[in-house]
Formats: sequence, structure tokens, C-alpha cells
Amino acid sequence: MTNIMLVSKIKCPQCGFEKEETMPTNACQYFYECTACHSLLKPLSGDCCVFCSFGTVKCPPVQQSKACCK
Repeated sequence: MTNIMLVSKIKCPQCGFEKEETMPTNACQYFYECTACHSLLKPLSGDCCVFCSFGTVKCPPVQQSKACCK
């Protein structure tokens, strides 16, 4: 059994600001507003959520090798 990490450091591709955030376990987070520059982040093509695109840790369903919210 693998431990699921629920905290990921998300990095804004616009300004480089990083912030630790707790990931939701019951839904994908499709939008994220950077607290520094207020850019609205959306997942990159092929990713299910902003954590999979810009976080240091992939979202919980991906960590468990399960289908995500695509």
C-alpha cells in the first residue's frame, strides 16, 4: 500500500511564485489563481489538473494509478 501525499508545492509558470497547497481528494482542481500575480492556471494538455501540471506532487488519483477526472 502506497502512502498518498496530499500536499504539493504549486509553481506559477508566469511569475515563478511557489506555494504549498493541500490537494482535494474528491475532485480535480482544474483552475488555480496564483496568489502573487493572480494569473489563472489551467492544466496543460494531457494533464487532469493544475497539480499534475504545475505541482511537485501529482494529484491523489494519479498517485494511485487510477483514472482521474478527465
